[in-house]
Amino acid sequence: MHKHVHAGVLNVAFLETGKPHGWPVVLLHGFPYDVHAYDEVAPRLAEKGARVIAPYVRGFGPTRFLAAETPRSGQQAALGADLVALLDALDIESAVLAGYDWGGRAACIVAALWPERVRGLVSVDGYNIQAIAKSAEPDVPENERRYWYQYYFHGERGREGLRRHRQAFCKLLWQLWSPTWTFDDATYQRTAAAFENPDFVDVVIHSYRHRYALVEGDPAFEPLERRLAAQPRIRVPTVTLDGAADGVVPAGGTAHHGSHFTGRHERRVLEKVGHNVPQEAPGLFSDAVMTAHSWSL
Repeated sequence: MHKHVHAGVLNVAFLETGKPHGWPVVLLHGFPYDVHAYDEVAPRLAEKGARVIAPYVRGFGPTRFLAAETPRSGQQAALGADLVALLDALDIESAVLAGYDWGGRAACIVAALWPERVRGLVSVDGYNIQAIAKSAEPDVPENERRYWYQYYFHGERGREGLRRHRQAFCKLLWQLWSPTWTFDDATYQRTAAAFENPDFVDVVIHSYRHRYALVEGDPAFEPLERRLAAQPRIRVPTVTLDGAADGVVPAGGTAHHGSHFTGRHERRVLEKVGHNVPQEAPGLFSDAVMTAHSWSL
């Protein structure tokens, strides 16, 4: 059953597994996924003594904005601020943070800017903090092809396409991004319900426009965005994971991010694993969390 807590500008819905006084770990999902990505990870960690928190990020599932006038921003600073607000609301002084896609970005931001709140970090695809100032620089053609969905979202045709066809669109991304993963319709539908959030389309479209400097962000987050523009380094103990079969972020594309990690750091490449690492390889993801936890002791 979902729990809820007011945290910053949100009423955050989350799942909690394990003992209330266990060592805290927050598991963060990305787009287009939800907390069910961690259905097989959470009990593994709970058995190791963890208190596991898996929140729905803004715009997904039962999480809601508290005020109608709050901008439906999907920018990276908003995701990081949401995570700090959640830790505060749950009275968690510091935790192991683990995530991928949007969730990995939020975890990296908090680890970089609030390292005292992070015991250890697990990040899929390495250093996930966006360098927005460089977003106009073209990538190699193969990677540009992988990012077609982002460019689609830059126009109003893309917004309307996501609004009308969110279920089919997101399922296509699952298939393209995790080509070696065979999931059934029930697995997909369990997560797809989260895309019916009334703010889903606005938050997603803003995210993929803001990262290319095509739209303004929420003014409340401008000071934080300026700090992120410096590409701050991460000094907390970190395990980074790359799916060798990732259909959107090639595994070799994150190797150069190692210089951003100045603390203890290990990079692991997972063979035959795509973008949705915790759901495709829950045992390997859990092992990475346990490693990060052990380094923090």
